[in-house]
Amino acid sequence: MSSFHLQIVTPDGLIFDGQAARVLCRTIAGDVCILPRHCDYITALGMGEARVTLEDGTVRRAACIGGMLTVRDGRVRLVATTFEWAEEIDKNRAEASKSRAEKILEQGSADVRELELAQARLKRALVRSHVADYQKK
Repeated sequence: MSSFHLQIVTPDGLIFDGQAARVLCRTIAGDVCILPRHCDYITALGMGEARVTLEDGTVRRAACIGGMLTVRDGRVRLVATTFEWAEEIDKNRAEASKSRAEKILEQGSADVRELELAQARLKRALVRSHVADYQKK
């Protein structure tokens, strides 16, 4: 199986540094799949699930929120604000965050800034919960 060098980093440090056969992630314009020999490319990341297919065919899922994805000279670098492998996600914490955000949104008495923050928290919690669900299957 053909592969390319992939680095995944966050503000907390290096998450992955090795060979991959494919990377699928959400960008601000929709989902993108990077395969070996992809042309040079740069885009901002959105909020969603990322799937990394390793050389041996193993697929690892993660919650990927914000950042940049670059492909240059056959090397792929994903710099994410948040990147959590499915097995590392605390499902209970994600569900609690979802509940708190939903309560704020239901009240409707919060100011515009609070509502925007609650919507962002809800989206993050939904992504994390969705990705964590795959780990249990």
